[in-house]
Amino acid sequence: MKMKKIITVCAILSIFLVGCTKNTNKDYILATGGTSGTYYPFGGAIANIWNTKVANMNVTAQATGASAENLRLINKGEAEYAIVQNDVMDYAYNGTDLFEKEKLPNIMTIGTLYPEVVQIAASKDSGIKSIADFKGKRISVGDAGSGVEFNAKQILEGYGITFNDIKKNNLSFKESAEGLQNGTLDACFVTAGVPNSALQELAFTAGLVLIPVSGEAADKICEKYGYYTKTIIPGGTYKGTDEDTEALAIKATLAVNANLDEATVYDMTKALFSNLNELALAHAKGEEVSVEAAVTGVSVPFHPGAVKYYKEIGLMN
Repeated sequence: MKMKKIITVCAILSIFLVGCTKNTNKDYILATGGTSGTYYPFGGAIANIWNTKVANMNVTAQATGASAENLRLINKGEAEYAIVQNDVMDYAYNGTDLFEKEKLPNIMTIGTLYPEVVQIAASKDSGIKSIADFKGKRISVGDAGSGVEFNAKQILEGYGITFNDIKKNNLSFKESAEGLQNGTLDACFVTAGVPNSALQELAFTAGLVLIPVSGEAADKICEKYGYYTKTIIPGGTYKGTDEDTEALAIKATLAVNANLDEATVYDMTKALFSNLNELALAHAKGEEVSVEAAVTGVSVPFHPGAVKYYKEIGLMN
């Protein structure tokens, strides 16, 4: 009888201990993008770092419809982390543009990751040398309602041009490149990593001219829209483009639910930026990530856990 009691007590303790162990696990979702895009595999690489470097961490990279959906998931608490475009995050936080009348208050920033460059390409036959030449021209500004369309609108605005001044077309990257090749378009906007495959193909088959965003106009755009950063498209990126081209970029950004505790976000921020060599080995985009750049191009407040880490390494006061 005594032995039975001992066995029973041990069994209860085992169940209790197992329950306690389970409760210490942190099961989180990292919302990414489509399985054929960059965000999904890149998110998987980030999740792997967290799961191997932070105790009791279990993060799953989840395929999604990308930035807008990801921010809604975080705001509702259906995902804790997400990779998003920083401009779309700004719209969501402030309830503007893509998120007009739909403010998402429960989103915060961990840091920006890598640039997605607003590339402006014109056909060689168009005669376009600068954005000032766009008036009256046939310009593709990306899909209707897309982030690219807002990038185009904001950059044109910096040069005193509106959509009413151009013959606006709403086309995908592939359709835009085809339009430049067959002569139905004069120029297009493409917001993507460099190089972009559609522009690579265009450069190889018909040639293209990269149009810069520079000088006072670039300064004015960056000042008004804090999520832009200045960048360079290196000469030789596309066939026939030998000179460097000044451009603006938005940034893929790591967003977090504002209600997540400071200690957890601190641990995850530190783990990620302390292991960028592993991220670079796991995904090519990891080579473009740096902790110094992580605090640039941010217009939505940082999470306190991220702030603690950046202060610790001297990037914030």
